[in-house]
Amino acid sequence: MLTSTALAPDGQPFNLAELRNAQGMVVRFMDWGATWISAQIPQADGHLREAILSCGSPERYLQQSAYLGATVGRYANRIRQAYLTALDCQLTRNQGPHQLHGGPEGFSHRRWQQVVHTDKTLVYRLHSADGDQGFPGNLDIELTLTLSDANRLDFCFSAQSDALTPLSLTNHAYFNLDGAQGDIRAHRLALHGSSFQPVDTDGLPDGDCLPVADTAFDFRSPKSLAQDFLADNFQQITGGYDHAFIIDAHTIDQPVATLSAADGRLKMDLFSSEPALQLYTGNYLSGTPASEGEYNNYQGVALEPGYRPDAANDTPLAGCWLPAGEIRQICFGYHFISA
Repeated sequence: MLTSTALAPDGQPFNLAELRNAQGMVVRFMDWGATWISAQIPQADGHLREAILSCGSPERYLQQSAYLGATVGRYANRIRQAYLTALDCQLTRNQGPHQLHGGPEGFSHRRWQQVVHTDKTLVYRLHSADGDQGFPGNLDIELTLTLSDANRLDFCFSAQSDALTPLSLTNHAYFNLDGAQGDIRAHRLALHGSSFQPVDTDGLPDGDCLPVADTAFDFRSPKSLAQDFLADNFQQITGGYDHAFIIDAHTIDQPVATLSAADGRLKMDLFSSEPALQLYTGNYLSGTPASEGEYNNYQGVALEPGYRPDAANDTPLAGCWLPAGEIRQICFGYHFISA
C-alpha cells in the first residue's frame, strides 16, 4: 500500500484514502490534486491487476508534469493565449502563451478537503476564489467518488459559482490494462465519436472538426491503437493521438469508449456526461516517475472526458460556461470487467 511521511507543498502531510468493494477491487486516492493513485482489479485467477500508472509514492507526483491521475480544472485542456474573449479576461499562462489544465496552480496542484470516507465512498471539496489563475467567480466544487460491487468507479462533481465562468473538470488517469504495463499501443479501443478536432503544434484547434470516417481516427469499431498510429499528419504533429473526439448522442448508461488489454483479460467501459473525450496516448511520458524507475512514451493512455480545447472561446458561448448561481453536475465512470 502506498504510504508517505513526506510533506506536500503546503507543508502538511499527504492524506491517502482507500475504497474497497466486495469483489476485492481496491482504488486509492490522495487529497493533493484529488489524485487517483491506484486501481487494482481482481482477476479470474485471484490476482489483482493494476490498471493505472502510478508514481509510486505521493512525493514523486510532485516531480512530474504529466498530470498522472490528477483531477484537473478549472478548465481541463487548453485555452488559446490564456484569454477569455467573451469576458476580456486574461488568465495565468503555463504553456507558453496559453493556459493548460487550469493554470500553473490549477486544481491538480491544490489540496482538496476530504469530508467523507467510507468503504465505498469518498467525498472531496475545493474552493476556488475569484481570480484564481485569472478565472472569474468564487467556485465551490464537491467531488463524490463511489466504488460499486460491480467494479465500477464513478466520479460525480457538483459545482457552483457566483459569476459566469468556464468550467471543464476531468481526471487525468493514464490507463494500462496489461499486467506488465508495457507499451499500450497493443490495447484495443472503441470510441463512439464520429468527428475529431485537428490541432496545431500547441494542441489548439486548427480548423473545424472533421469526420472520422476513412481516417486513422475512426474507432467506432474496435481496433488496436497501433493499427493507424502516426499514419497521418494530424498525429505526426502531436507525436501520436492527442485529440478531442466529439461524442455521439448517448444516454448516461451507454459507454462512450471501451479499452481492452492486449491479452484480453481486462477491459474498461467509460461512461460520461460530457460532450467530448480527449484521447492521449502518452506521447511525452518519457521520464515521468514510476513506482520503479521511469515511464517511457506510450506506456499509458489517457481518456479525458470534457470539452474540446479552447471551447471556452467558441461563439456563441459553449456549454462549458457555468452561469452564476447554477449548480452543474459533471459525471463519468469506469467499469472494469475481467475475463
